[in-house]
Amino acid sequence: MLFVEKLFLWFLFYSFCGWVYESILVSILERRPVNRGFLNGPVCPIYGAGAVGAVVVLGQVHNPLVVFLLSMVGASILEYVTSWVMEALFHARWWDYSDYKFNLNGRICLLGAFVFGVGGVLITSVIQPQVAGVTDRLPLPAIHWLCGVLFVLTLIDLVVTVCGIMHFENSLDNLMAAMTHYGDAMKVAVSDVTGKMSESWKSGKEMSFDFMMRVRDAAMSIFNRQQRRMIASFPKLRTERNNDVLEQLRRILESLYRH
Repeated sequence: MLFVEKLFLWFLFYSFCGWVYESILVSILERRPVNRGFLNGPVCPIYGAGAVGAVVVLGQVHNPLVVFLLSMVGASILEYVTSWVMEALFHARWWDYSDYKFNLNGRICLLGAFVFGVGGVLITSVIQPQVAGVTDRLPLPAIHWLCGVLFVLTLIDLVVTVCGIMHFENSLDNLMAAMTHYGDAMKVAVSDVTGKMSESWKSGKEMSFDFMMRVRDAAMSIFNRQQRRMIASFPKLRTERNNDVLEQLRRILESLYRH
C-alpha cells in the first residue's frame, strides 16, 4: 500500500512538471500566457503516467540508449492511445501534430518522441533518485494524509472537468446560431441554407469590431467555464462538428487580444 501511495505522489509530481513544461512551451508558441492542462489543477496527467511508467518499467535498466528508445516508443504509444480515447469520448481532437514532419495521423510525431526519450533518461537516472529520496524521508502519516487529500481533490477536478466539457458541440451549435444572427443583422457575414459559413466570413475580411465583440460576448455566455478554458488551453483543439465555427471564434479572439 505504501508503494502505491508513493507512486501516486510521484504521478502528481511529474504531472505538475509536465504542466509547467507544456504551459511554457505553448505560451511561447502562442505568444500569450496559456494555462495548459486538461484538468483545472496544475497537472498534465499524461506526463505523470508516462514518467511513473518509466520509473516502474525502466528503473532497473542501466543502459541509457535502451532507456531512451523504450521511452520514445512507450511514451508515443501512450500519447497516441490517449489522443484516440479522448477523441472517441468527447468527439474532439485535443492536439494535432499534422504540421510536424514525421507524424502519425497527427497524434504523435518524431520530435515529440525524441523529447520523451530524453525525458525518460533524465527521469530514471537523474530526477527519480532525488524524488524517491524526498518521499522516503516523509513521515508515514504525512504520506497517508497527502495521498488522501490529493486523491480526493484530483477526483473532484476530473469529475468537474468532464461534466463541464460535455455537450461542447451543442455549445458550438448555439454559437453558430448567434454568429449567423449577428452576421445577418449587421450584414458582415451570411450563411447559406445548409448552415455553412460563407468564404468572406471564414476569411474574416468583412468582420467589424462591433461584430467581433458581439461574438465574444455570446461565446462568454454560451460556453461554460470548462469549455472556455479548453478553447484557451488547447490551440489545436478540433471538433468533429462545427469546427469551422471554433476556428472562426479563435480568429476573433486573437484579433481582439491584439487590440
